[in-house]
Amino acid sequence: MNITRDLFDDVMVPNYSPAAMIPVKGLGARLWDQAGIEYIDFAGGIAVNVLGHCHPALVNTLKKQGETLWHLSNVLTNEPAIRLAKKLVDATFAEKVYFGNSGAEANEAALKLARRYALDRFSEDKNQIIAFKQGFHGRTFFTVTVGGQAAYSDGFGPKPGNIDHIEYNDLAALETLISDKTCAVIMEPLQGEGGIVSPSTKFVQGVRELCDKHNALLIFDEVQTGVGRTGDLFAYMGLGVIPDILTTAKSLGGGFPISAMLTTTAIAEHLKVGSHGSTYGGNPLACAVAETVLDIVNTQEVLDGVKQKEQLFRQGLETINQKYTCFSEIRGKGLLLGAVLNDKYAGRARDFLVAAADEQLMCLIAGANVIRFAPSLVISDEDIQQGLVRFEHAVAKVVKS
Repeated sequence: MNITRDLFDDVMVPNYSPAAMIPVKGLGARLWDQAGIEYIDFAGGIAVNVLGHCHPALVNTLKKQGETLWHLSNVLTNEPAIRLAKKLVDATFAEKVYFGNSGAEANEAALKLARRYALDRFSEDKNQIIAFKQGFHGRTFFTVTVGGQAAYSDGFGPKPGNIDHIEYNDLAALETLISDKTCAVIMEPLQGEGGIVSPSTKFVQGVRELCDKHNALLIFDEVQTGVGRTGDLFAYMGLGVIPDILTTAKSLGGGFPISAMLTTTAIAEHLKVGSHGSTYGGNPLACAVAETVLDIVNTQEVLDGVKQKEQLFRQGLETINQKYTCFSEIRGKGLLLGAVLNDKYAGRARDFLVAAADEQLMCLIAGANVIRFAPSLVISDEDIQQGLVRFEHAVAKVVKS
């Protein structure tokens, strides 16, 4: 069979529009396409390939577990799931873990739990969910409605109700909106899809205090920020605020589909037997891989390395900007960074992404005005430097166009 990009258009639902090239091999921070052209990967599968492509420890775990036990229904448990849950509990505020397959599934579970908790503990009127504009929480109808980008949720009929959105970092707006009828506030501790926006200390601490005042649960969506991405194992650890529920996915499996919802025993008890579930969630294959990811990432060497590599990225991007003056700021934390385009280049983030691909560099965008970088956490300094050289060539092309 001749596998081409045109064949994609023939056989796939048209909700994606992938690049013309088709990758066939990856190793570390490098990818090769069908023509043998090599790319440096600053995209990381959208902050997923936390240890790069085909990390030998993950490959070994996958092979070993693949020869042992792949799947069981949740009528049974399994050793990898229990081990992974124990390690997540030991490493965080949480006491209980629920496994799913994607960030959307973890957030769906978190939101359902928050509603059920409020119903059981308080009343059926306590069901308001507050979220933030430009937030992103997944593509199920519930999570995409909670996400603060109407373009993703419009056009599918009546939406789930009693979900309100306010501006991120606007504590006064939250204070006005929140009440004793609020069951949960959900937020990213660093907005990813919405433009790589960090919360102010005053804001994130104020959100926690308002949730406590009104008996509302604070849900941190760490689907993108979790498992080392910001230089802490989870972003909340660098903010001085502990959520009631935390969701994570993307980096947790290093590329293998898995997600987790973490919470306390007192909250978790409201998801009683039969109240929620997942066919594949917590399967031994995914949990074994995720356990290996966690063992590697949750080390001082890797987490400190993220902070060091952040500075290398920032220095390189600032140097490029001194030459070409196209960014208003470099923002974000750890290895989730955004180069924000200035007014002269507003709306042209995709032009920079396409130019980068032409220079054999893979990066991302976060809206029309932000170029996003989310590479492997263990990318070598040499690959960062070489990638930034390629990115500079791309910037030069756009600026001169």
